[in-house]
Amino acid sequence: MNLSLPIVSIIIPAHNHAEYLAEAIESVLAQDYPGTELIVLDDGSTDSTREVLAQYKGRFFWESHANMGQARTLNKGWKIARGEILGKLSADDTLLPQAISEVVRVLQDNPRALVAYPDFQLIDPNSATVRTLLLDDFDYHTMLVETECAIGTGALFRRRALELVGDWNPALPQTLDYDFWLRAGLYGEIVHVPKVLATFRVHPHSQSYRPMSEQVAQEPVRVVSALFDHPDLPQQYKSMRNLGIANAHIVTAQLHLRAGRVASAWHSMRNAQRLAPASLVRWRTMRALANALFNRTAHKLLWTIRGLFGRERLG
Repeated sequence: MNLSLPIVSIIIPAHNHAEYLAEAIESVLAQDYPGTELIVLDDGSTDSTREVLAQYKGRFFWESHANMGQARTLNKGWKIARGEILGKLSADDTLLPQAISEVVRVLQDNPRALVAYPDFQLIDPNSATVRTLLLDDFDYHTMLVETECAIGTGALFRRRALELVGDWNPALPQTLDYDFWLRAGLYGEIVHVPKVLATFRVHPHSQSYRPMSEQVAQEPVRVVSALFDHPDLPQQYKSMRNLGIANAHIVTAQLHLRAGRVASAWHSMRNAQRLAPASLVRWRTMRALANALFNRTAHKLLWTIRGLFGRERLG
């Protein structure tokens, strides 16, 4: 290994995704970056995850523990990891072979950056590409006030970010990454890497796809409200509190609609209207609600068509 290159530790928190886990693991083992450390933590899986991991004996560190949730599993992984640069990879996602080397290069070129994130592809359950997401350059206002987080699969961050903002929040099973990026953005730059370097799998059992509980759907409001109360939030954002929390309520309404809770969605929209009436008549709001109503149906239809006619013909 080139001693001038920092060690990069990738944590895979695995919970009942045995069907996809080997593909995620192989994508990390295939990295062209020489200083890659892989750690897989089985978070109390009840499927064949342990059997998949047993096939890799001696190739990387892995262990199983009783289920304690993704955030606690990741926090355990960060403490085990040797790397000065860290990243998480969901057990159903993948990295392209040059992902780590490209993102590390950007971090090294930007000493003030705490986080760097690439573009990525959405893939279906059979690993066929659904679409490519070419992301915008990072903007803190968009992430906080608009409740939009472009940072996804393939993001890496310096260990210093953990030292500055603390662990990932175990009270947030769904938005733990969004919360961490918001907190990290208070203390350092977040840089976009304009290259497709990872994949994000959309499937019926993925955490972001399946319907969320009433409590989990409220997380965007909790996260955004906490950030507006953060003592280190720049003064320029203080006056945007009502708009920011209103937009978070709209995201919560979207999540309620996806789960079929129309009354709860209506209540969230009313909260948004009370805080910032204009937030309800924006194109972004209409798009979010339409996505909640039709996005899952569209994905299921696409998977069915691909199953009937084959991936190659639609590729």
